[in-house]
Amino acid sequence: MDFLKASTLEEKLDLIQTLAGPFSERAAANDLEGRFAFENIQDLKETGYTKLTVPQNYGGGGISLYELVRLQEAIAVADGSTALSIGWHMGILMHLSETRTWNGQLFERICRAAAGKAALINTCATEAQTGSPTRGGMPETTATEKNGEWVLNGRKTFATMSPVLDFFIITATIPKKEAVGSFVVPRETAGLSVVETWDSIALRATGSHDVVLENVKVPLANLAEIQTKKKEPAGYLLHIPACYLGIAEAAKREAARFAKSYTPNSLNHPLAELPAIRQKFGEIELKLMQARHFLYSVAKMWDEAGAEQRKEMGPELGAAKMAVTNHAIEAVDLAMRIVGARSLSEKSPLQRYYRDVRAGLHNPPMDDAVLMQLGARV
Repeated sequence: MDFLKASTLEEKLDLIQTLAGPFSERAAANDLEGRFAFENIQDLKETGYTKLTVPQNYGGGGISLYELVRLQEAIAVADGSTALSIGWHMGILMHLSETRTWNGQLFERICRAAAGKAALINTCATEAQTGSPTRGGMPETTATEKNGEWVLNGRKTFATMSPVLDFFIITATIPKKEAVGSFVVPRETAGLSVVETWDSIALRATGSHDVVLENVKVPLANLAEIQTKKKEPAGYLLHIPACYLGIAEAAKREAARFAKSYTPNSLNHPLAELPAIRQKFGEIELKLMQARHFLYSVAKMWDEAGAEQRKEMGPELGAAKMAVTNHAIEAVDLAMRIVGARSLSEKSPLQRYYRDVRAGLHNPPMDDAVLMQLGARV
């Protein structure tokens, strides 16, 4: 089983289905215990999935954004936490491959590690005081040049996949430059530690703990880039709505399973045959169809666009994320209305889907920012 040997998207989706069963079986226990999905991530590494967004010339798959959102959606049907977690690694490598804003040698080193040993990477940018970096706050984490090295001090929150990351991309303020830099810090670096703080009721298996940096020293060459104030649109962020779309699909399937198998004693046929229930399923399907067509078309638009065209795609990307996420939330709500009070049982996966899907409201870009961007375009 090797994703790199699968020549078509359909073959890759078939491989996802092979992994989906075990992912789904582990999801409830991991959620209940708030335990990181170690086995799922290991399965994705061993099958070559994590290499798919590494450039081909470095030994990866070099897949398109459209392929990525389709695959991430399929993983999320089985387990949303796993999809969102690995999506950051996949997306960041895709983004860096497209923009090439990093120090060339450092980028190649990371790609070789990702393609060779299936090393994992994610950005740690959020902080307790500054909140989401998309709001424009300067990091309180600092990077100071001393004796031919960078010395980093600070604390990051919401560091998804922190239990297994091989490389942490740390954003830090460089006081002398009055600028923000991105620094690559290997896991084994002295002074870097992960503090298990993740207590969210949503996506409990993502391991989004705090990362603490105490006099962490890295070579000068580990400064990947100096960030510019103008943020260019980033297509890879569509992995976020793909995750929530997958969760909504899982909720639809669970509601359908229940409705076809449950016959209350007031009826002589399963619940699924009631016109009112079929109408609700129709509403769910309409929302998911709208979400899929929007998400897929914007992803294909990105793949076909040139560099200059992509700079103008921010509103489309934001609108796709907002629309897909909100449609997904509405679809899960409708699924729970079909199942009724049983959907609130701890034994029902619907209560987990309900908690997980709402996390999408707090992933970038937020709804208010999207609407302001669309308003500015008008």
